[in-house]
Amino acid sequence: MKLSLRALMLTVALLWGGAVLFCGLLNLIWPTYGVAFLQMVASIYPGYHATRSLGSVVVGTLYALLDGAVCGLLFAWLYNRFAKA
Repeated sequence: MKLSLRALMLTVALLWGGAVLFCGLLNLIWPTYGVAFLQMVASIYPGYHATRSLGSVVVGTLYALLDGAVCGLLFAWLYNRFAKA
């Protein structure tokens, strides 16, 4: 069975981007929500800072969408390569 590269890329991008967006928005409402998670995300993505601003949420979400797409594509490609053996 082969995995669809496009489908897995979009799925992981939307899930990871959605998680960062959801946590960032909730952090804007409740300042203590997801602070450790957002700081972990900030330690991975250069230029993203876990500050409580809408701009920060947008930057983190864009990074997460791109990162999720690349990771989903890489995972599906590797799976398909190893599944042939």
